[in-house]
Amino acid sequence: MNAVRDNMQNFKNVTIITSGSFGEGLEMRGSDFDIMIVLKQFDVCEELKSHYHPNKIQLLIERDDVKPCYTLLRLVYSRSSEVMRACDEHNGKQYLSSALHKQGLVNDELGTIHGPCFSNKKETIDLASCLHCKTWISPAIQWVSRSSNSWPSHEVKQSIVDHGVLFVPIGAKGSQKENLEWRVSFSVGEKFLINTFTHTQLLCYALLKIVLKDVLAIHSECKDLLCSYFLKTIMFWISEELPLSIWKPNNLIPCFMRCYKRLIYCVEHSVCLHYFIPENNLFENKIEGRSREILLEKLSTLHSYGWQCVLFSDQISNFHVSMWNFQLEPHILYVDDVNQVLNSKLTNWNNARFKTQFVQKTFENGLCQTLRCQQPSIKDVYKYFISMCSSGLAQRISLESTLNNNKNLYKQYKFCLSTLLQNVYHDAVSGWLMVASIFYKTKQYSKALYIIRYSISKCTPEKLCYIRLYQITNC
Repeated sequence: MNAVRDNMQNFKNVTIITSGSFGEGLEMRGSDFDIMIVLKQFDVCEELKSHYHPNKIQLLIERDDVKPCYTLLRLVYSRSSEVMRACDEHNGKQYLSSALHKQGLVNDELGTIHGPCFSNKKETIDLASCLHCKTWISPAIQWVSRSSNSWPSHEVKQSIVDHGVLFVPIGAKGSQKENLEWRVSFSVGEKFLINTFTHTQLLCYALLKIVLKDVLAIHSECKDLLCSYFLKTIMFWISEELPLSIWKPNNLIPCFMRCYKRLIYCVEHSVCLHYFIPENNLFENKIEGRSREILLEKLSTLHSYGWQCVLFSDQISNFHVSMWNFQLEPHILYVDDVNQVLNSKLTNWNNARFKTQFVQKTFENGLCQTLRCQQPSIKDVYKYFISMCSSGLAQRISLESTLNNNKNLYKQYKFCLSTLLQNVYHDAVSGWLMVASIFYKTKQYSKALYIIRYSISKCTPEKLCYIRLYQITNC
């Protein structure tokens, strides 16, 4: 977490605002230092004023024939020749050009333009020149009264509205007036919203960003399709829809998976509505065609791992093993009872690997009886020997040509993988190592390494101690 750079500084002619991960209080690996510089000499408004400040540059918002979230800024009054050079004529009127505005600010230190920003040579700093409208714009009026839930609160909404909006120099891609258009930015309002997040909300947002940057973005086909702003937008929508009572630490995994499923839904339907102006679909002309199919396939594959998909990031999977070494009291009193159940006739049928149809049928009947039981401890035993069964079943499957394009072999591989994933419940360490082995055999070496690291993290001292106690009780 980073709160030091989450600030706003006022000077005579400019206001400097940190944005991006730093401005939101998240210092993520690989994040740029994003700065927004608001030029105070510009006065942007929706309606013409009867009087103008002689030292201000007056601009009027016009939205005719532009996409939602974009606008034209017509020059109404200016005494600056420099501003006049940054204007371009359209239908007999002068408009401040976003393209000319950026070109006039390029210098040796910040010489690279990408989107609305300038970058330094090392690409560690992104700077955006912004204009400020002190009033809340009409396309976003519906946001003020849209939500009936407790988030965001009325006080937070009022603070956001009181601040107004910003405009950054970038037009809608493909628009005939792209060089003239400016994009509406709610960056400051978004910082207000992020600052209201509970710790669980912030963790969900951070985990989504980690999956994006460390797992999805390493694939060239997916690298430029998604960005952090899309994830933030999804977080805002879900936060508005759910009651605050949901965002509790003990609900972290369900909350994260809900957010991840929403991301999959958005990609599947190529729709991600802007939080403040829903008429603007952020995925329009971006997430479509073959690229969308590839991204959806990657997201769905990761989803099959559940919350453990975050472990494919080395930021998480490389935590030192000692982080997992919690000192727990071994449950000595239960060892004999568990041992008696697991060595029962029912479990021995499982170890027989279903050699006869009679044994298999009897085993299935035993499982049905177990499922009817309401005691959690018995259900845990059920999970245990189902996991053991899966271990034996998976080891009998031949995978000589798994990477062959043959459809049957692919189904065989998927069946083996799903079976091995069920195998992790009775022996976490060896179970995960078997999963790693199938990835190694199919030449998916990076996945194998990730899972090996995770399995090592599961091999903690208290579990080894438990085994010794178990052995002592059976001497």
